[in-house]
Amino acid sequence: MAKVFIVEDDEDIRELTIYALENAGFSAQGFENGELFFAALKETVPDLVLLDIMLPGEDGLEILKKFRQKSAIPVIMLTAKGSEADKVRGLNLGADDYVSKPFGVTELIARMNAVLRRSSVLDHSDLSYKKIRLQEQKRRVFVGNESITLTFTEFELLHYLLLNVDLVLSREKLMNAVWGYDYEGESRTVDMHIKSLRQKLKEGGEYIKTVRHIGYKLGE
Repeated sequence: MAKVFIVEDDEDIRELTIYALENAGFSAQGFENGELFFAALKETVPDLVLLDIMLPGEDGLEILKKFRQKSAIPVIMLTAKGSEADKVRGLNLGADDYVSKPFGVTELIARMNAVLRRSSVLDHSDLSYKKIRLQEQKRRVFVGNESITLTFTEFELLHYLLLNVDLVLSREKLMNAVWGYDYEGESRTVDMHIKSLRQKLKEGGEYIKTVRHIGYKLGE
């Protein structure tokens, strides 16, 4: 079940969208502004974000710009504007698609599924954080100019951390994303792989931070 975050200040639209998505098999959670959205990201990492452009205070484009500095999670912009410039700016800032309001639920879900399918095959792009660089297609990792040899699971773990820079990832989330099965008290498995990954990354290992009682994050 894909988890979707919806940032929309109109309560009626937000609640109706959540209701429609949950009926379609998604897990959905709504937020009326960027502050609440970023606060929730510290606890849960979604699979997709629906982000309204017209928001009070910090608008959707500013939120997108800030979010893209931390994560490659797919984002679909929701806009009532007919301005081509806003749509282009959103795409240039890293949005994966946009849907104009008012939108039909069928179209929205079709676009969401298309973006989720694309994101599952587009994770091959090179990722980097400070001295760490990961090449997905070649399955190579470098710290500075030094090539680092990782096991398959260590590589997938680092890849997921790099996709979610500065986001706190629970052991449960890491277990589901990397190992592919439900978390049932297997924190030791995650902890052991994090320890091994830190050691192999040498000076790059210091970028992987332990968040007490929750899990780990790659970042400051």
